[in-house]
Amino acid sequence: MTEQDLAVVDIRKLEHENLTRAYGLDMKLLYPWDGLTAPFRGAWCVLRPGDVSVAHAHHEHEIFIGMAGSAAVIAGDRRHEFVAGDLVFLKPGIEHHLVNDRDEDFSYYAIWWDRAMSDEFAAHEAGRAESRD
Repeated sequence: MTEQDLAVVDIRKLEHENLTRAYGLDMKLLYPWDGLTAPFRGAWCVLRPGDVSVAHAHHEHEIFIGMAGSAAVIAGDRRHEFVAGDLVFLKPGIEHHLVNDRDEDFSYYAIWWDRAMSDEFAAHEAGRAESRD
C-alpha cells in the first residue's frame, strides 16, 4: 500500500455519545459520510439492557454483525440467541426485532440493501469512471 493509499483510509469509530435514539435502540447511520459511496446502507446499533427494538419487516436484505455483548433476534415466532462475533442474515419480508434482556449493552452493526441501492451505486461508479477517461 502506498502513502497515497494510506491517506485515503477513513476510519469511523463507534462513539456512544453520538448515537441517536430511534426504533427502540441507540444508533448512528452510516450516511452521511463525505466521499463514501456504497451499494448498501448501514448503522451502528446499541441495545441497552431492557431495550426491545421496534418489530418491523421491509423489502431490503439485511445482515447484523454482533460486536459486543449478547441479545436475541426474534424473527417470526422464533427466538435466536445472538452474540458478539455472530452474523445474522434476514431475508426481505421477515418481521423481526431484537431484545436485550441482559445486564450489559449489546452492540451490533446493521447492513441493508436492495436492487435500487445497487443500481444507484453502479450508476455513480460508471459516472466516475467516465469522468476519469
